[in-house]
Order: sequence, then C-alpha cells, then structure tokens
Amino acid sequence: MMTTESILAEMQACKQICIECQTTCIDTLKYCKGQGGKYIDMAMLSMTRDCAEMCMMCVNMIDDGSEFMGNACSLCAEICDRTAMACEQMSNDATMMFCAAVCRKCAESCKAMGLNSACYFRRTSLVTEDTL
Repeated sequence: MMTTESILAEMQACKQICIECQTTCIDTLKYCKGQGGKYIDMAMLSMTRDCAEMCMMCVNMIDDGSEFMGNACSLCAEICDRTAMACEQMSNDATMMFCAAVCRKCAESCKAMGLNSACYFRRTSLVTEDTL
C-alpha cells in the first residue's frame, strides 16, 4: 500500500520529468527546424510537439488534482514512447538520442503514475476558483 508521502513524492518526480521532457521536445523541435533536410520529417515533428503538449497537460492535471490525471499520464506515456522511437530513427545524432532518452524516462514515470492513480486523492483544498 502506498503512503501519502510516497504518492506525493511520485507525483513530484513525475511532474519534474514531464517538465524536462516538455523542454527537451521543444528544444529538439527548434534543433530539427534549424538542421533542415532529413530533420524536417513532419510526422516526427508533430509527434515531438504532441509530446511536449501532453507533458505540460500532465503537469497541469497533477497540479490541479484532476480525476483524469491517471488517464492523461497513461496517454502521455504512450506518446513519449512513440516520440522516443521516432527520435531513435536518427541514432547517429546526439541531440535526437538525448530527446529519445528523456522521452523514455518520462514514459516510465507517467506509466507508473497512470497505474497508481487509484491511490491518488483529489486535493480539493488546493483547487480554488482562481486556478480554474
């Protein structure tokens, strides 16, 4: 059984890796646009953008104590895994491999968060009208 402290620690860790993944994906998008040529693969660029957006959504849902947080984290894990696979297609590029590694790490954390979301409790005391 998970304790409140371990749940909160897991949530904080998930938020941190989601923020790192979001930043990495945005940096990778900029890098690819700057490189041009084979780096302008619209499927990969769209996937990377989706990954960045989903990571930020997870952070927001965790912060808000959303009842859909587990679902969002599970979807984020799937998107992160697919983004990692897309980046790994350019295995000779250190920037792309770094993005893939961060996405894999985020996928692991989000997958665990999605599976353990039943242990999560809605923190209504932290949700105010101003935050909605």
